[in-house]
Amino acid sequence: MTPLATLSPAEAFLAAHGYAEARAETLPQDAGHRRYTRLSGGPRPALLMDCTDAPKVGLTPEEDLLPFLRIARHIEAIGLSAPAILAEAVPHGLALVEDLGPATHSALLDAGTDPAPLYVEAAEALAALHAAPPPAGLPLWEVGRMTATAGATFLDWWWPAAFGAAASAEVRGEFEGAMTAMLAPFAGAGGFVHRDYFPANLIRLEGRDGARRTGIIDFQDAALGHPAYDLVSLLEDARRDVRPDVRDAAASAYFAARPGLNVEEFDAARAAMAAQRHLRVASLWVRLDRRDGKPHYLRHGPRCWDLLAQALHHPATAPLARFLDAHVPAALRQNPAKDAAA
Repeated sequence: MTPLATLSPAEAFLAAHGYAEARAETLPQDAGHRRYTRLSGGPRPALLMDCTDAPKVGLTPEEDLLPFLRIARHIEAIGLSAPAILAEAVPHGLALVEDLGPATHSALLDAGTDPAPLYVEAAEALAALHAAPPPAGLPLWEVGRMTATAGATFLDWWWPAAFGAAASAEVRGEFEGAMTAMLAPFAGAGGFVHRDYFPANLIRLEGRDGARRTGIIDFQDAALGHPAYDLVSLLEDARRDVRPDVRDAAASAYFAARPGLNVEEFDAARAAMAAQRHLRVASLWVRLDRRDGKPHYLRHGPRCWDLLAQALHHPATAPLARFLDAHVPAALRQNPAKDAAA
């Protein structure tokens, strides 16, 4: 047997909790930095969550892991389904969590499952998540941060790739003013926002009922903001098309579960949140291509630009629409040509 002193922190952590001989399957890594390993043959099926690459995004492993632990426990405490925390080694950025299984909504949709029940279930779970008081200590997902994150992809990556030059200070100022004017009417909602509530982060749990049937993962970046943002993430998915009838059924289920909402005001917020999200994510695919060598994400660009165009029809998005009309001709609202920045 290998002495614990010679094991890596992850190996020692697994050994200490009975997983030294577990079979390990590394799960595909998405656009993020966290790594997950499926473990079988240990005390119970589990996932190893590894945040040791957090310095790549300017965090310590401990800073990266703690929000996950706090929010997982919050979701469980309000009666919804998140992975149970089995063990943690916070200084090393490691945790053992319950394996909710492989039946993500995205996998089920890809296999041909009827989308309507999945999206309705997801919307009902989302309504319950939003209806509960949020946990303490969440960062803000409000005007300033939403504007900055959109600028960090649109101005810093899409703009020079499309125009062959950096955005000027004047353009940056106009963009910030437009985003602020669009988002400010919906500030102060102060609700829980998952920020990535879409099928890849939802798991159908056949043995559970009601809102608990939808397992929720990848919530560590949750914040305080307008809940319409999550409904946009679900129903205007950057990575897959959602049929209009499915979108309408899920939205109806969400509003039925939250009868106190003003639907007209919420829909205006949805349009503004959609415009910010689709512009930011359409430009994120460019960053993943140019900086990270992941060109396959560009295939989602046309969908994001189409969704942005739809959002810009709503009066609530007029400030951003005017900015784009002044600076970005409609013909350029797409993935930049590869030689544009040459």
